Amino acid sequence: MSLLELDGTSRRFGGLLAVNGMSFAVAKGEIVGLIGPNGSGKTTIFNLINGYLEPDAGHIRFKGEPIGGLKPHAVCRRGIARTFQVVKPLARMTVLDNVIVSAFSRTARTAHARAFATEAIAFTGMTPWMHTPARSLPLGMRKRLELARALATAPELLLLDENCAGLNPSEVEHTMAIVRRISESGVTIVIIEHNMRVIMSISDRIVAINYGTKIAEGDATFVANHPQVIEAYLGPAHVDG
Repeated sequence: MSLLELDGTSRRFGGLLAVNGMSFAVAKGEIVGLIGPNGSGKTTIFNLINGYLEPDAGHIRFKGEPIGGLKPHAVCRRGIARTFQVVKPLARMTVLDNVIVSAFSRTARTAHARAFATEAIAFTGMTPWMHTPARSLPLGMRKRLELARALATAPELLLLDENCAGLNPSEVEHTMAIVRRISESGVTIVIIEHNMRVIMSISDRIVAINYGTKIAEGDATFVANHPQVIEAYLGPAHVDG
């Protein structure tokens, strides 16, 4: 049984069909990359999975149970966490307190939430900044804080939305090392990333979409050489060489 399954999932905004009959599955332990040009519907798919939006049609299942239409906090408690392309930490609070807030999704006890938060902070290498106000962090560290906040909820499935956007090459490598460690710890990952070198190197499988429709699915080599993927990124003049 797949951990996550989208079956004919669609979402419309007025006259725009942002996600059109999307179907794919994610097996436990996989890293699945979700690629497509800007505006292709990638983040909308994440918003449907984690409850920010309700699907107009189709089904979303997690561990065989329907989750389409559940509120974000209910989806999180089922075991799905996500990061956001634009990070918005609680600016006046410290790194520790930011992560404690997330940890309260899995416990009502402050001592337990603090322990979970401390563990997530250590996992992402942020212990030296534990008591630093979030507003003082540079972008790379804020992105890491976003990962720590997601991990503090103890997810089985982690949705990563452009965690490398805006980072320098060294920060990208550090972030990808953390993502690999998260995967090795047993967390299943679906990742959106515009850096093709990153997405091709880290993904077990890739789902490519354009205009809200799946155009290719397979390993990195298959997807990178798929004519519809080349056309979506480079234009039709490049398809035949």
